[in-house]
Amino acid sequence: MTDQKTTISRRDKRRRKRATLCHCCKGEFSFCWSCRCGFAICQECMYENQWGMTCNGITWECPDCSEQNSYCNQ
Repeated sequence: MTDQKTTISRRDKRRRKRATLCHCCKGEFSFCWSCRCGFAICQECMYENQWGMTCNGITWECPDCSEQNSYCNQ
């Protein structure tokens, strides 16, 4: 008998859900708004802090690096 190792295809790896850590509440979420610098914020924290992160509702400013990020798909 030979031992067959189970291999995970590259497609299965990409489909795997990755939990992201919110920098504000420290919770793990499947979706977080994220900046290129690595800052991530969950939807609930974004809603609570939206008054200080956006002035037009279209873009939000990263509190770490001050870069403008879009609420749309990039």
